[in-house]
Amino acid sequence: MNRRSGVKTLFIGLAMTTALGMAATAAPLAANAPIPDKVPPGTTLTVGGTNLETMFRLSGELQKLPFKVVFTTFSGGPAVLDAFRANALDVGAGNDIPAIYETWLGFNVRIIAVAVRKNAPHPAQFGIAPGSGIRTFADLRGKKIAYSPGQAQGAIVFRTLKRYGIKKSEVQLVLLPHRTDVYVNALAARLVDAAPLGVTVPAKHFIDKYGRDGAKLLTPDGVVENPINLWVKADLLKDPAKAAAVKAYLKAYIRASYWVEAHRQQWIEQYYMKDQGLSREDAQYVTSNIGTLDILSNWDQAIRDEQDTINFMAEETGQKPFDARKIFDRRFEAVAAAAVKEMTGKGAQ
Repeated sequence: MNRRSGVKTLFIGLAMTTALGMAATAAPLAANAPIPDKVPPGTTLTVGGTNLETMFRLSGELQKLPFKVVFTTFSGGPAVLDAFRANALDVGAGNDIPAIYETWLGFNVRIIAVAVRKNAPHPAQFGIAPGSGIRTFADLRGKKIAYSPGQAQGAIVFRTLKRYGIKKSEVQLVLLPHRTDVYVNALAARLVDAAPLGVTVPAKHFIDKYGRDGAKLLTPDGVVENPINLWVKADLLKDPAKAAAVKAYLKAYIRASYWVEAHRQQWIEQYYMKDQGLSREDAQYVTSNIGTLDILSNWDQAIRDEQDTINFMAEETGQKPFDARKIFDRRFEAVAAAAVKEMTGKGAQ
């Protein structure tokens, strides 16, 4: 190789190295910058939830994703936030209370989608232990109630007490990690008198087993479940490649979610019965009580509701209120609206 060709090769090599270095150190995406549409090759997104892989596979969305996806089973606020801290998760799902608590603790998360369940018949159902003497919620005074701070069930407990004019000092809050099976076992052992169970298979089995002994389920008037959100770490959205992948994931997640709504019998058989091992009776119990999915296209009311929740929980827990808008990334609002319209034909309300 002569000197001229050697210099040319060196120049090309330096140019390629410089280009690769610039790509590797791409400028962070500003918080108000548009989310890119194109997902760079080699991008991977780790997402968490108990049913996602089945949902994406059955709906046909899995093979359409323009990036590599890794499914994990991280589910529920505390598990998702622990995974965020360990850099083991990019996108998680859960109710809104953990995001509020994490903001108080100085950990920045952003909500990228908001969903609610409409027309659910028993959205905030409590289990009542046999022998507790509780016939109505007015009987909670002096009783032991299972409570998990930083989770939506804790907010349901506080809202129920307020709804029935009961002071926290008039009950005993028993700190337990919120897992429905833990709460059911505590009720069965009479370690607590009441616990928020929601509409779950363990709640059904609790009544099947202990109903003859006086166990019951009660639903408080006017107390609803918190919204279901998709969250990410705020810092994740500074990465243009990850942000673009999150945008594509959100579209696919919404399409897959509405596919499940339209194919409930197939979902019962393939997910609840085949994957989760439930009987048809138990699967039907859950799906008949969860109401209708509504992924919001306009977040104005959701943000107002979130502010009300922040203010309420701050008052109940001694924390300082903050502006709810800081935990919503409204760049994804239009993304969600377009995907919802695609699946339902309905625009933003």
